[in-house]
Amino acid sequence: MSQVRIEEIERRIGELSSELFALRKASEAEPIPNYEFDTGAGKTSLLDLFADKNRLLVIHNMGQGCRYCTLWADGFNGLLPHLESAVSVVLVSKDPPDVQRTFANSRGWRFRLASHGGGDYIREQGVYGEAENYPGAVVYERRGDTVLRKNASSFGPGDLYCALWPLLGLAGLDEFTPQYNYWRRPERLEDGGENIL
Repeated sequence: MSQVRIEEIERRIGELSSELFALRKASEAEPIPNYEFDTGAGKTSLLDLFADKNRLLVIHNMGQGCRYCTLWADGFNGLLPHLESAVSVVLVSKDPPDVQRTFANSRGWRFRLASHGGGDYIREQGVYGEAENYPGAVVYERRGDTVLRKNASSFGPGDLYCALWPLLGLAGLDEFTPQYNYWRRPERLEDGGENIL
């Protein structure tokens, strides 16, 4: 009986996902300011981040201090070539550009990076409107020299944006905290085990 219920819920989730997609596609975009960001190459603007595309996906990352944000970005990194074939993509956080790049390199991330530095952009364009520095994504459209905010969504455990959650659910696991790495010290280290970080 539970398998029938599972299949029914999966069907309903599919229907709701289709409805959500249609609503987002039809949503009205609203004009916003052309915010400035810091990058490793200097100052840039939101308009510049569109590059050669008319849509821009801005991933709001809380910075290197958040294990969950790291988990989402690790997953998006694998999708980056597919995403960038359709939209421009940039990952923003409050961290300074040099800190962003060092951390991105340590994770193998290929994102374009920009720092909002905790300024006007994140205060006014957070995924929840004026809620500062919450993880999620915002999609903007460009019409000439005007930037319009189209859609936004937050990230959180169990969300639609991390493939890990449904896979853990499939395995029947409901408690999980991501880590920066999963190496475990062996009981015996052949090199003597000194100076292990």
